[in-house]
Amino acid sequence: MAKKDGFNLYENRSNLKWLVLAVSIIIGSGSIIYTNYLVKKLKDREKSFIRIYAKALEFTLSENVTINQNINFISEEIIYQNNSIPMIIMDTLGGIYGAKNVKIDSSWSKAKINNKLRAMVATMKKEYPPIRIAPIDPTTGKPHFVQYLYYKNSQLLTQLSIYPIVQLSVIAIFAFIAYMAFNYSRTAEQNRVWVGMAKETAHQLGTPISSLMAWIEHLRADSEFKNQAVLDELDKDIHKLGLITERFSNIGSVPKLAEEDIVGEVNRVLAYLRPRISTKVEMKVEAMKDHIYAQINVALFEWVIENICKNAVDAMGGEGNITIHIMEGSDWRVLVDISDTGKGIEPSKIKQVFNPGFTTKKRGWGLGLALAKRIIENYHKGKIFVKSSQVNQGTTFRIVLNRNHAVYNTAI
Repeated sequence: MAKKDGFNLYENRSNLKWLVLAVSIIIGSGSIIYTNYLVKKLKDREKSFIRIYAKALEFTLSENVTINQNINFISEEIIYQNNSIPMIIMDTLGGIYGAKNVKIDSSWSKAKINNKLRAMVATMKKEYPPIRIAPIDPTTGKPHFVQYLYYKNSQLLTQLSIYPIVQLSVIAIFAFIAYMAFNYSRTAEQNRVWVGMAKETAHQLGTPISSLMAWIEHLRADSEFKNQAVLDELDKDIHKLGLITERFSNIGSVPKLAEEDIVGEVNRVLAYLRPRISTKVEMKVEAMKDHIYAQINVALFEWVIENICKNAVDAMGGEGNITIHIMEGSDWRVLVDISDTGKGIEPSKIKQVFNPGFTTKKRGWGLGLALAKRIIENYHKGKIFVKSSQVNQGTTFRIVLNRNHAVYNTAI
């Protein structure tokens, strides 16, 4: 049961990613909503302050200048207290009457200053409608010298408005770094497990293989053992076990690659498999040329072909066709397409087939394709993927290998 639960967790990794993404979006959205709430409150406060400022300015211009106490109180406690909200006062003819909290270089000319302020007024109009200032003439009781107060958000409010974006960006960067560090650590740990298991398997196989080789030689020397064909097949299997041991020994070390004939190697693998699988499975090789060369490690490459072909036999239920197409691709690549007539792969599961533990067999471990991917991509610097698959019609895997330009030209 533990094995099943672990594999279910691995297979549902994509669902867990969506769950983590959804939680992150909820947290980020909550942060933005709350910050926007604070921004709105502060914005309303600044708008209220500006209205009071305009009314105070209007009042000071309307009152008799002899009422010095009221004028001084309004000027000091309201008008001059604004040291953060940029504002510009303009008359009805477009003349600049005054500005406050606006950065102006004292070395500028008056014309340049006016152009700067008018440009800011155009920007301020887009943020807020201007506030009309119409002081009352005490003698006539009617408004005179009408002006308009333009303003925009203070620097603090502007910074607070973009704070959620900055906050989410920083969180995203740290999350990405943490994810990459975790992923690297997990990959390194997996690699150590792979290497440890492979080396131990190779070590454990060494002794019984040596013993079997000795027993074969003993049987060959025995005159009573007449069935040499059986001994030849046993010898092939022992050789195969030795090759498997070599494969496991190569895991974790840098394998030596050489320019090899892919057509010949694939044919050798199929020749070994044919007597050991169902006679109802037909396997054939179709190649552009009799000899196509690529950089491979023979022991590891044969392992990949075997794994994919055995999976194909299982997918076909022991009856069907396996066709291997070998082609020369562009950019000095060799393409190996392995097609079967099996039950195919559901579209939703195609991306999972190379995950360790993914299997459609009741008693499978789901390591064959994971090993194939590791061998082709990590050791051969190539690619392996599902080229096409249709349910109940079959699947085609594509392997992309590299060629050595100079060696290949010499070989052919």
